[in-house]
Amino acid sequence: HCQRISQRSFIQLYKAGREARKRTPFFWCPECQTAIAQVEMKDKEQDSRFVYMKFDTTAGKPITIATTRPELMAACVMVHVHPDDERYKDYVGKEAIIPFYNRKVPIKANKDVARDFGSGAVYHCTFGDMDDVKWLMEEGIDAIEIVEKDGRLNEKAGKYKGMTIKEARKAIIKDLEDDNRIEKSEPIRHVVNVHERCDTDIEILMTEQWFINYLDLKDEMLEWGKKLDWYPEFMRVRYDNWVRGLKWDWCISRQRFFGVPFPVWYCKECSEIILADENSLPVDPLKDKAPVDKCPKCGCNEFVPEKDVLDTWATSSLTPQIAVELMDEGIRERLYPMSLRPQAHDIITFWLFNTVVKSQLHNNVNPWKDVAISGHALDPHHKKMSKSKGNVVEPQAVIEKYSADALRFWAAGSKLGEDLPYQEKDIVTGQKFITKLWNASRFGFMHLEDYRPEENNRLEVMDRWLLSKLSKVIKGATESFRKYEYFRTKADTELFFWQTLCDNYLEIAKDRLYNPEKRGKEARLSAQYALYNSLLAVLKLMAPIMPFITEEIYQLYFAGFEKEKSIHNTLWPSLSMEDNEAEAVGDFFVEVLGKVRKFKAEKKMSLKTELKAVNIKGNITAEQFDLIKAELMAVTKAKEIKFEKAEAVEISAIE
Repeated sequence: HCQRISQRSFIQLYKAGREARKRTPFFWCPECQTAIAQVEMKDKEQDSRFVYMKFDTTAGKPITIATTRPELMAACVMVHVHPDDERYKDYVGKEAIIPFYNRKVPIKANKDVARDFGSGAVYHCTFGDMDDVKWLMEEGIDAIEIVEKDGRLNEKAGKYKGMTIKEARKAIIKDLEDDNRIEKSEPIRHVVNVHERCDTDIEILMTEQWFINYLDLKDEMLEWGKKLDWYPEFMRVRYDNWVRGLKWDWCISRQRFFGVPFPVWYCKECSEIILADENSLPVDPLKDKAPVDKCPKCGCNEFVPEKDVLDTWATSSLTPQIAVELMDEGIRERLYPMSLRPQAHDIITFWLFNTVVKSQLHNNVNPWKDVAISGHALDPHHKKMSKSKGNVVEPQAVIEKYSADALRFWAAGSKLGEDLPYQEKDIVTGQKFITKLWNASRFGFMHLEDYRPEENNRLEVMDRWLLSKLSKVIKGATESFRKYEYFRTKADTELFFWQTLCDNYLEIAKDRLYNPEKRGKEARLSAQYALYNSLLAVLKLMAPIMPFITEEIYQLYFAGFEKEKSIHNTLWPSLSMEDNEAEAVGDFFVEVLGKVRKFKAEKKMSLKTELKAVNIKGNITAEQFDLIKAELMAVTKAKEIKFEKAEAVEISAIE
């Protein structure tokens, strides 16, 4: 299925004129011995030496050339100096003589040369970097290829044949020193391009590769990026910067053993390209016959199969199409374009960008509407986890020690686009949350045994306070999830659960729950209503993050009333009971309770210790205070409470 769609994409883009096979200088990894694309390179700082070499010239005086790559001397084709550099005015139009090879190369003026870097004279080798490639094309000269695919020098390098790049560099520097041709040598720490898979220095070799030609579409690519809804928005900058920095077309061929085969054969005589029939896909040219008996161009009946394979990203960039085409044809239009691409930030330039390109080239549409970008899991030293570095924490071990929910709780603490360090204490926090959720629910169910869910229009003020706070949490959590900000939903729900529900409300409501004969059945029913709805809402808010404990608790009690077989089938909470007056009174209550708790703690008294009296000042009315007086006396264990209106909340307690 995947091979068929990938090969079909290749054939369609070839027929559209977007693909070509070219022999051209391009990036090559000597370790993996394959071409790589621009996106597969990374920058790496390395120590090296800046060598100032003296070349003889036909100007009658030597010229000094500074380089970090003296081993490419045999491939030198030209020396460049800036046209306004007075030091080299007499050299322009003359020739430099390559040491040890006695070959002459022209010295030319080139405005691209940086006069203040090194000696100001650049020796143009094929190929040290992509500037060398650019100059080669501009000058229309032939390359001298001295580096083989395994990173060793060939016979054109003379006595250095068979050496690796680093071996040859060391040997040539010694020979230059022995010949008194080194003016000076300086240590340098510079950035080089390496292959992101193996950290091997990249070389530029002349090889035949397949390319998708898209550099002419850079303006369109930027527009495609603008049409996506980015979460977080600033991540679009990475996409834009990548597009603006593109310098080469997309090399999609790889010299590897495994991969999707190119559906291509070549005529043995004239090299005419023969494509597979789309109806026969997938094909393997190394095993299958060409779809024609003779070459349509020259009539030859022998064909050579393509041995290279498609780059992984040439197939991964088709994931929306691969997924959609698994479905019945009748619903494919509803599924494509898709709604969301969730992924990490490190592969915006790999997966996201290439997927957008393929979708636009094939269907003239973006593959999805939204893009949600996450970060990496970092080790405790804030380094990206990597198997090669040996700093990976095995998730299965964490799950076995704690639980999947505890691990998910930690992961949901990451903000979109930001990396998250792994710390075991955060997993422990998640496990504590699970335990607290379980205990709080069991406590609640004990008081809900005789409760039947129903509307309750006679709610006590502290129940309205709780449900008003909860309504705002639900509203914020809903909006957060709409923006894929799961971390905000998790943080807000966690705070509400610990502080508002457990630390305060459950303690406040205990008197009504335990003593209906004292406070009245209506007061108890009001507390049951608040307890039922708040516990269920917390479970629903946390269900996407902690699916197992929430399901277990749901099955323990709520499934019998909610009539859905799983919490994950229930409706998202939609409580709308915001009550600013109740919140003001309730916040006053909690502030007073906090001050009483602090008083008892300072006196080293148990929270259950009774107080003779508590005098309270605060910014609510006497009528509002009367609504909470009985509950406040119960939770503070005060035999008597007096209230006086004031600007700020103050208490004085009598033991």
